[in-house]
Amino acid sequence: MNFSENVRSAFRRGESDAVVRMSEAEIERARAAGDPAGEVEARYSLARVAIRGGDLPGGEARAREALAVALRSGDRSLEERPRHVLAAVARMSGDLLRARDLYRESIALNEALGRPETVNSEYHNLAFCELGLGNLDVAGKLFAEGRERVFRNGWADFVPYVCVAGAAYASAEGDHARAARLAGVADGAFASLGQVPDPDDAADLAKVRAAAVEALGPDAFDEEHARGRLLDPRAAFADDRRAP
Repeated sequence: MNFSENVRSAFRRGESDAVVRMSEAEIERARAAGDPAGEVEARYSLARVAIRGGDLPGGEARAREALAVALRSGDRSLEERPRHVLAAVARMSGDLLRARDLYRESIALNEALGRPETVNSEYHNLAFCELGLGNLDVAGKLFAEGRERVFRNGWADFVPYVCVAGAAYASAEGDHARAARLAGVADGAFASLGQVPDPDDAADLAKVRAAAVEALGPDAFDEEHARGRLLDPRAAFADDRRAP
């Protein structure tokens, strides 16, 4: 695998220290070789590690460094990942209106680049902004459309995030038993891929769990969560007519 594949795989496995080591070495190599793509990927990876560690300002700073390299290169495709991180930082910081605008800009960029899978991913993030702003109908429609695209196209790596979305939507509706169950489906889906959630989705899952435990109590939460771990994601949504 090349650097991009290696570093993204390490990040998905939760190996943050390895990501930092690989990225710092890649920055040196890429700068010496005049390889902006490698430098952008490495700085983007450092931004993600910072965010996962709770350092949102550090993550934003690393993303802006990556974006500066991308802009100097003149290659618009290199702007995509740094812009995604900047939108994620805005969302995780609670600035949902700015995050919504940034995600819309990212969607437009990825549509121009012909990247349908990434377009879908950014619609997923846009839906979370709408959910946070209280626009449940809009969020539900976006989540349902995204889930249909994921299952239709066989985008296996995104299946756990579909489950995170379902859990968050259920929690927003106040159906904490369903939220706990879908959180279990999400955890099972991540485990089946040998991955951990991205930082913003991990934060969303943590909110779902906290609300469900408070509403149901720890024992009932554990029971529903355990049921979810045994469900196939497609079946979990097919059996639940209330899912958005």
